[in-house]
Amino acid sequence: MFKKEIYQERRAKLRAEMGKGQLLFLGNDEASINFDHNWYPFRQDSTFLYYFGISLPGLVGVIDCDADKDYIFGDDYEIDDIVWTGPQPTIAELGEQVGVVNTAPLRKLADFIKADCHILPPYRGEHVLKLRELLGKSIEEVESMPSVKLIQAVAKQRNIKSSEELAEMDEAVSRTSAVHLAVMKAARAGMKEYELVAVATSVARSYNASLSFPPIATINGQTLHNHYYGNTLKEGDIMLFDSGAESTEFYAGDMTRTFPVSGKFDARQRELYEIVYNAHRAAVESLRPGKRFLDVHLLAAETLVEGLKGVGLMKGDAKEAVAAGAHTMFFQCGLGHMMGLDVHDMENLGEQYVGYTPELKKSSEFGLKSLRLGKALESNNVITVEPGIYIIPELIDMYKAEGKFKDFIDYNKLDTYRDFGGIRVEEDFVITDSGADLLGTPLPIAPDEVEKVRKEALS
Repeated sequence: MFKKEIYQERRAKLRAEMGKGQLLFLGNDEASINFDHNWYPFRQDSTFLYYFGISLPGLVGVIDCDADKDYIFGDDYEIDDIVWTGPQPTIAELGEQVGVVNTAPLRKLADFIKADCHILPPYRGEHVLKLRELLGKSIEEVESMPSVKLIQAVAKQRNIKSSEELAEMDEAVSRTSAVHLAVMKAARAGMKEYELVAVATSVARSYNASLSFPPIATINGQTLHNHYYGNTLKEGDIMLFDSGAESTEFYAGDMTRTFPVSGKFDARQRELYEIVYNAHRAAVESLRPGKRFLDVHLLAAETLVEGLKGVGLMKGDAKEAVAAGAHTMFFQCGLGHMMGLDVHDMENLGEQYVGYTPELKKSSEFGLKSLRLGKALESNNVITVEPGIYIIPELIDMYKAEGKFKDFIDYNKLDTYRDFGGIRVEEDFVITDSGADLLGTPLPIAPDEVEKVRKEALS
């Protein structure tokens, strides 16, 4: 938990931005796995954490712009609770820790909150039901209630990271780097993917931290969000590992490395890895305030095309190929995203409000529709940069059958890569006044550096 003055300043800034009305923030409750008291690990709502800082279930925060007051509603633990949890702070004591002097039991919330209060989009079913009961509205009315003004105000505030947040994020990314280095060193032919997930979880837990999202740990890197962990690593495979750890205050890290199981990339793997690495460096070197991330994405895509032309998989003019969408045969997703208390920061608020502007709408085209961030970058934004090459046989078959991009793709050569898989590299950056700085402890990323780690681990 930060100093209480930080939470007070955040709430005061939001009150000033909104001007009037009540702002309602639901904290999360425990969520059951398969019966009532067998719970998933608790994770507090990130916006509630941002303004109220308390990581406990069963709380609701209200910022009352009209009264210029803040409130926390929740129930003190009784003896039936304490026998299971031990003694806990009262709601008043918790409020004092974050600078909130007005606290009350949950039963008083319904009489206090107004039906026209401002809310954020509910992303859990129980949030919708709770709001329906609390506000006396239908489910359809609740789902149409989220306040665009509040969404925009929260996104504007949370997108710019303070010095305290940047310190947390540096910690999160350093922990993430440690997770990745341990996985890179541990991998052996004959292991299962889930054994590497166990290594990652162990390292995160050694910091008393959680992973910021379920890891992607796969020898089938062409499947972008692959959470199956049952494959056996073999000599000659490349292992794609995408994972992150949280900081003490729940800020996220997010990194990806792709490395050779045998310790050395083969010729094809090395060629394509270098193409991805060069696209990554080109994107990073172009980062600066005022630069649209959409243009950084397109630059990375053009760099990928130039590299793929060099190995005979693509042809023609790189800019024309990207404008036509031919690069999506190999790069189907976005270059990166905002990061903060959420690994995809504030994704529940809507990407149009977080990563775009009224003037810059999110594309509906294949490839670009997966770009979560397009708008101009600002100082103290924190973003990921994660280009990749993904050889997807089903996509080859579809594009080939449709006769798409024949002027840009050598399908005969590409057919010899059908068993290749995928490569991605990813790092986390804070935008500075003149460019961007890498967050966290540096982790080997250049192909020679990656091979050195693997060779040393296997020796």
